[in-house]
Amino acid sequence: RDCLLSRGLGDVYKRQSEDMVFAPRSQILSLEELYNVADAFIGLGVKRIRITGGEPLVRKNLLSLLRRLGERPELEDLSITTNGSQLAHMASDLRAAGVTRLNVSLDSLQRERFAAFTRRDMLDQILAGIDAAAAAGFKRIKLNSVVQTGRNDDEVLGLVEYAMARGLDISFIEEMLSLIHI
Repeated sequence: RDCLLSRGLGDVYKRQSEDMVFAPRSQILSLEELYNVADAFIGLGVKRIRITGGEPLVRKNLLSLLRRLGERPELEDLSITTNGSQLAHMASDLRAAGVTRLNVSLDSLQRERFAAFTRRDMLDQILAGIDAAAAAGFKRIKLNSVVQTGRNDDEVLGLVEYAMARGLDISFIEEMLSLIHI
């Protein structure tokens, strides 16, 4: 049994644009409300919870939620999906809070290409975060890479070699386009 808790703000890391509208803070679950939802799922027998949605590591006081969840003996696995931007300075605290696994988005190892994908020149910061996470001793670190024909499909082998050299898992995700017109 798994549970996925998401902030529901969309994937800012991948799709930030000037016309993007964020949900008002009043419509976002508080950390206490997120804990209550997780507590209800744990009470129903859920053993694994993953925190995701937007970039959860920028959520103010997220570590307090993670510590509370990490203290739950019924919970066998607490994981986070992240773009890795905050990992360099948070990896040890995340591990100490009880986070066991990480999924980190990494679509390119080429600086310019990475910046084009994310709209931020942060490749060095992300790679340092991945190294910090590996040093912190997570049970598993998985890289998630969206492969796009003509944009980064030539990097698949390099990404595999990067992951293998560090003992990381990697998943390649096909880009899914939505063609809904309203």
